[in-house]
Amino acid sequence: MARDTVSVDQIVNDFMLTLDGDDYANNANGMLVRNYALRGIREMSFDIQKRIKSLKLAVNAVNDTVELPDDFVDYTKIGIVGGDGLIYVFGENKNLAAPLKYNTDAAGNSIDSDSDGVFDRVDAKTDGASTLYGGNIGRAYGAGGGNYSGEFRVNFEQNRIELSSSSGYSEIVIEYIADEARSSNPSIHIYAENALRSYMYFRLIERKANVPMGEKARARQEYYNERRLANARLKSFTKEEALKTIRKNFKQSPKG
Repeated sequence: MARDTVSVDQIVNDFMLTLDGDDYANNANGMLVRNYALRGIREMSFDIQKRIKSLKLAVNAVNDTVELPDDFVDYTKIGIVGGDGLIYVFGENKNLAAPLKYNTDAAGNSIDSDSDGVFDRVDAKTDGASTLYGGNIGRAYGAGGGNYSGEFRVNFEQNRIELSSSSGYSEIVIEYIADEARSSNPSIHIYAENALRSYMYFRLIERKANVPMGEKARARQEYYNERRLANARLKSFTKEEALKTIRKNFKQSPKG
């Protein structure tokens, strides 16, 4: 089993054990230390160690939407898996009208106007809230186009992905940046362990009145130095990668 990551619990425990009696952070509370550790993991995971997760999610056939994962931060790819095993991406269309929704009254309750036991729905693409000029006459500038397998937009307010009504897909694949601090067992790459420890110490003494300004400046500088070192280690460009890039750039195209 690979040992390239360290859990936040192990880092917090080691940090608390190594505090000396004359340390500026010696009276730190364990919960506070863990809080700063999670904040450090979140900050560094977005900049130097993005955690990319891939999920296959079912599409709600009623309104062509997909609920966003709990740890979703931003997407890198949304599409479907073809028969060849490749992902065919969708194009983002921010002009995409809202999908089908239920008619609601002033209190937000679904309406069954004909008393048939089925809540009535309204096509939001032709209602007053999102109608293009003349209903289905005319088009919005910039909508559609492009060689994509479908279209989508991300609705953060309702925590979902909205697909074009013509997609007809039962499930999609999403690759997204995840918030590592919200995982069940947060961890960080071993290359960034010292950077996280420096961050925790810097934040713990940052607002203490009895800590000299020189020590605060030193702790802050140490954190940024460790951060740069971790970034260099995690994003190192190897000799093999350089040769592969050179071969790719100088590869001759086939003659017709």
